Amino acid sequence: MPDRQTSLAVVTGGTAGIGRVFADRLARRGHSLLLIARDPARLDTTAAELSAQHGVTVRTLPADLSTEAGIDQAVRALESEGEAAVLVNNAGFGTKGSIHTTAAEPQARMVRLHTLAPMSLTRAVLPGMVVRKSGWVINVSSIAGFMYGPGNANYCATKAYLTRFTQALDTELQGTGVRVQALCPGFTHSEFHERMRMDKKTVPGFLWMSADRVVDLSLAAIERDGAVVYIPGLKNKIVAAFVRMLPHFVMRRGRRVGK
Repeated sequence: MPDRQTSLAVVTGGTAGIGRVFADRLARRGHSLLLIARDPARLDTTAAELSAQHGVTVRTLPADLSTEAGIDQAVRALESEGEAAVLVNNAGFGTKGSIHTTAAEPQARMVRLHTLAPMSLTRAVLPGMVVRKSGWVINVSSIAGFMYGPGNANYCATKAYLTRFTQALDTELQGTGVRVQALCPGFTHSEFHERMRMDKKTVPGFLWMSADRVVDLSLAAIERDGAVVYIPGLKNKIVAAFVRMLPHFVMRRGRRVGK
């Protein structure tokens, strides 16, 4: 496993939700941190809090990973580091609305953020991990990657890519000592749904998990070299198994043209 005392953990989207909890847990384990997110002020606040709480070095990189310029900036930073032992590709967002009725640029930003950014950052850190024969890459996907439907076509599609990408990485990294995980949570309490302006009351309370619980289960799983596609919580596992069995004609029933 990565050396907790000297190694660097990189977390994208590390100022809120699941990413913020990953940053906290990894700092608690003794890792120094590099946090990558868009908002410089929130990055500075988060870095100060984590450094004070855990006594570790926390650096920040303001970068918008939904743009090619932001991805290039982050890749250059990781390549210059050369020592990242943990990478958590967590940054992400959702949209509402069908492809033909919503603006094109937010959809393009989502594709870059959920696919090109994790691929590029992972490629930047893997050579060093392979040389050291140690490292973790956690790609925060979603059980949405096992389903699809009207109003979230790109979200489901990009999360499906992220899960398959992680599985393929696992086949390539056998024998290297590097572990990968596609973390596939369900409904998780965070800022994610507020940013989508989603009414969380429309989802039964028993289906929700806390970000703390999701992260703790994820880290425990990768530490024991558990499932590459990791679904936290029994209820989420049941939901994922159920939606995988749904035929396409069932998914089409909720579709309304123009919605």
